Amino acid sequence: MKYPKYVYPESIGIKNRQWPDRKINKAPIWASVDLRDGNQALPVPMNPETKLEYFKMLIKIGFKEIEVGFPSASQDDFDFIRTLIEDNHIPDDVRIAVLTQARGHLITRTVESLKGAGRALLHCYVPTSDLHGRFVFGRNREEVKQMAIDGTRMIKDAVSDAGMEGIVAYEFSPEEFTDTDIDFAIEVCKVVKETWGACNKNDFILNLPATVERRPPYQYADMIEYFCNNYPYIDESTISIHAHNDQGCAVAASEMALLAGADRAEGTIFGHGERTGNLDISILSLNFFSRGIDIGLDFSNMPEIVKCVENASGLDVHVRHPYAGQLVFTAFSGSHQDAIRKGIDTRDKSSEYFKQGWKVPYLHIDPADVGRAYEKLIRINSQSGKGGIAFVLEKEFGIYAPKQMHPEIGAEVQHYLDEKGGEINSAELLEVFEKSFVNIKGKYVMTKFSRKIRNDDSIEIATNVAIDGKTVSLEAYGNGPLSALTHALQHCAELPDFKLEDFSERTMGNDADAKAIAFVGIRPKGSKHLVYGAGVHSNIDRAATAALFSALNRLAAKKG
Repeated sequence: MKYPKYVYPESIGIKNRQWPDRKINKAPIWASVDLRDGNQALPVPMNPETKLEYFKMLIKIGFKEIEVGFPSASQDDFDFIRTLIEDNHIPDDVRIAVLTQARGHLITRTVESLKGAGRALLHCYVPTSDLHGRFVFGRNREEVKQMAIDGTRMIKDAVSDAGMEGIVAYEFSPEEFTDTDIDFAIEVCKVVKETWGACNKNDFILNLPATVERRPPYQYADMIEYFCNNYPYIDESTISIHAHNDQGCAVAASEMALLAGADRAEGTIFGHGERTGNLDISILSLNFFSRGIDIGLDFSNMPEIVKCVENASGLDVHVRHPYAGQLVFTAFSGSHQDAIRKGIDTRDKSSEYFKQGWKVPYLHIDPADVGRAYEKLIRINSQSGKGGIAFVLEKEFGIYAPKQMHPEIGAEVQHYLDEKGGEINSAELLEVFEKSFVNIKGKYVMTKFSRKIRNDDSIEIATNVAIDGKTVSLEAYGNGPLSALTHALQHCAELPDFKLEDFSERTMGNDADAKAIAFVGIRPKGSKHLVYGAGVHSNIDRAATAALFSALNRLAAKKG
């Protein structure tokens, strides 16, 4: 080849750039293009009924500017816009936008679609890059500039003829801005503004699109800052951005462009659009939300939004899509699970330390802020650790096993997963826990138990224990039923020598039918490790005795 196939984009040559040191402290104007740019790129575009449902969802989220179609290119789009206007679907504080090319008959048809609207925005684009202007449209730069002037004049006249001055605002896009000579882009936008005439900032928008992402994000920001510094009508113009995601950097490029001086961001929910899609407004806005910025959009019921977008687009939201995917608040790694559990348990302390209400390991926002539940945070597979397993048992079932028991629970779950493969849900986890630790039957069975209070307030017990079918009778006393039973069993020659080193109990549930759960850890003679058992019963003392026999039977099974 005569020339290299790819070359690095030339830098803008901006001096003393300011944007890297700036801080975003308020959200831009959010402009949804789901119903136009996003819709045109769907395998099966939305029908009018689906578009209306989608429009209502965008309103509910909080969008105040919504591009609703290309009425001169589609009868469905034209009819949809008429439905929105004639059936009063557009709130007073919402401005709809429509797209047109700079051609007279298309502009006439576009203005016709807007009749009766309370507020509207007419969006026109002209190809200013040499690639488009010269090689697609066969125009030199002067001819391209004249296209922009003529198109703007025709729009201004059509709006005036329709009696819609002050109702219809104007948006102009130099396509592809990021592949256009920056000084030429400024010159075109300057003459477009002069053709449109005096106006306030809100009614004249210059949309500077990365129509195809060819540059690194920081160069997009440099172009925006250079434009803002050299365009003479900045106080009368809203500077808008429209980033595509061809190199996977639309979110980063948009944030940097906003730092560089842009006021407005166009995009779609979940990034639908041509090729790799548009800027994903849900990601960018929720990134700002996570930094304490009032974004003016409501994603608090993200699962409902996901369902609506999936139904309308026919495309599934990826399971790892930021904020919206099914797995984005899920931890599989054991170390992650343990850190999340500890972070949530110590939120009060960490909030005080960091002077921030939410700061939890591996969760940069509270899942509840986007309508997700803590119960879904952790899933269990072969990579899961004891901390994650304990978290699920605690949060879903109220089972707070002692910390020293966690390794044993983890080992049992790991053994189950090694045989089963894949992952287990919380119901399966509970089943594994109960079969492994709760009310375990085996070599030792208590067949009779009675107790009485002695004069010194200690408890005396009498019990029969079947050991491999042979019954022995035991008596002892202690400061409680479990203490007395332990003493009795420790003096039985047929039972292993052990010490009771850990005991805890609590109630599961809050109603009258709530049961007690008890945990007992025993240390066999000569062992470095405890063996745990658990007991569940409506009577808390019976739960404790069941836990002790569970531990003994688990010990016997291990030796067997």
